[in-house]
Amino acid sequence: MSFTGKYQLESQEGFVEFMKAVGLPDDMIEKGKDIKSVSEIEENGNQFKVTVTTGSKVLTNSFTIGQEADIETLTGERVKTIVNREGNKLKVVLNRITSITELVDANTLVNTLTLGGLVYKRISKRVA
Repeated sequence: MSFTGKYQLESQEGFVEFMKAVGLPDDMIEKGKDIKSVSEIEENGNQFKVTVTTGSKVLTNSFTIGQEADIETLTGERVKTIVNREGNKLKVVLNRITSITELVDANTLVNTLTLGGLVYKRISKRVA
């Protein structure tokens, strides 16, 4: 299955606790907790471009599977890392955060971020 498409956040678990742990200010957490972000993924072979729009904030990362890339995190920090693919899962470690993005079926994208014992899970549905 191809990741290519546009996905809108449908539900999330653990947002507030996770964002506090990564150091996001309370006012940004409060503003962001009810916004339904949109993720747009372009997959071309092993090359990916991921754009996440949350309100007025747009975060875009481009990478090639298995090659080092400069990735911007949720907090705006840039990290050199390698994104790997295992079937329908994209896995990456950003400092202390492990991110797994899984295409569970043709229309459902699940992103699970783990930091120590904290888990932030986002479930998005394909809209285009």
